[in-house]
Amino acid sequence: MSLDSAVKDLAPKFTGRLLQVGDAGYDEARRVHNGLVDKRPALVARCHGVADVADAVKLARSQGLQVSVRGGGHNVAGRASIDHGVMIDLSPMRGIHVDPKKQTARAQGGVLWNAFNRETQLHGLATTGGVVGSTGLAGLTLGGGLGWLMPKYGLALDNLLAAEMVLADGSVKRASPDENPDLFWGIRGGGSNFGIAASLEYRLHPVGPIITGGLVAHPLARGVDTLKFFRDRCAMAPDDAMLAAGLLTAPDGSMKIAGILLAHCGSFADGEALATPIKAFGPPAVDHMGPLPYTVQNSLLDAAFPKGALNYWKAQFLTDLSDDCIKTLVECAAACPSPMSQIVLEHFHGKASRIGVTETACAMRLNGFNAVIASQWQDPSDTERNIKWCRNTFGALQPYFGATRYVNYLADDESGDSAAVAAYGPNYARLREIKSKYDPENFFRMNVNVKPA
Repeated sequence: MSLDSAVKDLAPKFTGRLLQVGDAGYDEARRVHNGLVDKRPALVARCHGVADVADAVKLARSQGLQVSVRGGGHNVAGRASIDHGVMIDLSPMRGIHVDPKKQTARAQGGVLWNAFNRETQLHGLATTGGVVGSTGLAGLTLGGGLGWLMPKYGLALDNLLAAEMVLADGSVKRASPDENPDLFWGIRGGGSNFGIAASLEYRLHPVGPIITGGLVAHPLARGVDTLKFFRDRCAMAPDDAMLAAGLLTAPDGSMKIAGILLAHCGSFADGEALATPIKAFGPPAVDHMGPLPYTVQNSLLDAAFPKGALNYWKAQFLTDLSDDCIKTLVECAAACPSPMSQIVLEHFHGKASRIGVTETACAMRLNGFNAVIASQWQDPSDTERNIKWCRNTFGALQPYFGATRYVNYLADDESGDSAAVAAYGPNYARLREIKSKYDPENFFRMNVNVKPA
């Protein structure tokens, strides 16, 4: 049966939309956050429910077509889309249910973090989620889930209670500590290798609605001193606080800056005590740090990452934020050709770092700094030099890199075995065994792929 015939057969019962090349809405549906990605699926299956997801999987299998899975479509490598295959699009699946008494929330696979935070904050609750509000909940969680609350409450995946998974044969299974526990272990860090997360259930915590957070910034000329100060503050940061630093261009384009970001979810007195020396250092050229809504904290970076901008990223953990490493970071930031690009340092400590490496599939259990080189630009004619800057910066930082890499930040040219080993670390062998059980044919392979054992 041809694809056209298969689509016609499925269409009467499919509650979403099945879009092929030339259909109204196809071009918009195939686009993802990264404007550098321009893939053309044979079919975009815009799902409205779990049955749609299962049927889309079965249709792809019957046609011998590869699949990609789109939740928020934010993955910088563009793995949410695919050429000539089936893009299973969960973005219409935006349902959220919060149980304030149990302090849990259930969300469908197309939910974005800004919507999730909006619903949970009605009850003064939150869980660790993306620092950019337009990031998809499912993809971020399955790959790890960095966020402002991770020192206090762990990664997003550490707060996952269960997930409804559509597997490679189109069957539906619940993954939890009590049901298919091996699958539950694997999806907490193993990405989309084992199936499609149609819905996810999270543990929530009392947070906000007002926390101590925000940003201070200094001219890049003082970048070395700023990063040394940042490193020293991180060394004494409590679990209630998440700190990050960024080397970027001021929003008005006036100058390059070195910024320090804080999110403190403890008492206001403790938050003020932590923020005061950060605000006094320098003093900063820009000071937007103090009490603010948790939802605002989670949208601070949204404008810096607009949909459709061209992106190429590289990232890796540093062994240490040494003086020489800091000097190299500032020199590379000074050479950056695009005002939209930035280098971000994410500090890891607290609960997210104390959980054992083998307790979940996520191997990112360490104290230290993750360096993210986020090259971003608008004009396609600038593509070559911006990718070159990112790669050159990554090369310059090579002497300071450790072995660990965050799976959600790996670029589209980093999908081989070496990338998987770096991302999954000592858990890779067990992940391969679980892959053999749940996806022995490697049907789900548009990811940082775990090959069946």
